[in-house]
Amino acid sequence: MTNTLFVGIDVSKKSNTVRFMDYDGDTLSLFHAPNNQDGAVKILEKLKDTILHTDFTSVTIGMESTSIYADHLAAFLRSDGFLKKWNVKVHILNAKQIKKFKESYPELPKTDSIDTLIIADYLRFGRISKEVRPDEKYIALRSLTRARFQAAQNLSREKTRFLETLFYKFSSLDSSHVFSDTFGAASLAVISEFFSVDDINEMPLEELVHFIAEKGKNRFDDPGRVAMELKAAAKSSYRLSKTVNDSVNQLLAVRLLGIQSIQNQIKELDKAIASYMDLFPDILSSIPGFGPVYSAGILAEISDIRRFKNHAALAKYAGITWTRRQSGDFEAANTKLILSGNKYLKYYFLEAANKVRMHDTEFRRYYQSKFKEVPKHQHKRALALTARKLVRLVYSLLSTNRLYIPPTK
Repeated sequence: MTNTLFVGIDVSKKSNTVRFMDYDGDTLSLFHAPNNQDGAVKILEKLKDTILHTDFTSVTIGMESTSIYADHLAAFLRSDGFLKKWNVKVHILNAKQIKKFKESYPELPKTDSIDTLIIADYLRFGRISKEVRPDEKYIALRSLTRARFQAAQNLSREKTRFLETLFYKFSSLDSSHVFSDTFGAASLAVISEFFSVDDINEMPLEELVHFIAEKGKNRFDDPGRVAMELKAAAKSSYRLSKTVNDSVNQLLAVRLLGIQSIQNQIKELDKAIASYMDLFPDILSSIPGFGPVYSAGILAEISDIRRFKNHAALAKYAGITWTRRQSGDFEAANTKLILSGNKYLKYYFLEAANKVRMHDTEFRRYYQSKFKEVPKHQHKRALALTARKLVRLVYSLLSTNRLYIPPTK
């Protein structure tokens, strides 16, 4: 039987709590170290001392994936020559999995020292995947793609807040679908340049038609129809007092500046991601609709495709697989996507699937067939299934190092 030292580390921005545990679950050492270079050296020295003065034959280290605060320490320990000779494994563990594992200890309080016990015990039970040591270029790319993911999430939230504020000023604009895109140039001109919905109704129809054609850069097939629908939406909207309307206009202007700022951040991140993609084989970009951003987002999280034994393992890692509900002879037909998985990889697979189904004949056909199978949540379900199909394709291309060749009709 292997005599293994299990090291559980609870990571925070300022400090790390470290527990050494033996194979029987007994604590050998519990101490604190600052989360900086000096603290990392302290942890390393205690590790070396323990290894050299005991009969342990292997060492496994685990820490929760807490934002980015575990990355430096993990890289420091993985790069140490002494630990490499001992084949010390360093795992950054999924926080959700640790939380679920802790549920088997309902009597334990929530403290940093207790968290180290849970992490070390999790390692002791061996419920961990193969250790991943991504190349530096993947780490660099991941920092950009995760920043873009966060910016995209922020943009979505800011747009939701903008639409909520817009309801005060123009309650029927978004719901009436006068404009196909509420954030389009013509729609934003209406929102920004008219003080209230009454100003829209009071403007002569011909002037409003000219306004819409000009702001829409003559892209509307029938600006007259749009102007009439806009007046109807303005007429059916709630009215506000001048004082409230003025404050809402100011808030809309501020929210719009925030949206535009985030959009500019995303553009700059997209440029940086595209430049970094020159370091990688152009495999995934061969899929129609993919592009450098989605390729980067998926490659950064996968790192080495060889760590997944098949496409099902990759799908599970991405959270694009379904729970199974079975009891006796009953098995549920309608199940949900699992809640665990890499949220960044899941996001990029779903976003990429939505683009690919618009550009590739085979994926378009598959999406449409799944869309028609159910009466509710058609797009959400069809997109998830299309993403699962995309996982199989990505796994195959990366495993064989081949470009995508669309199937012949």
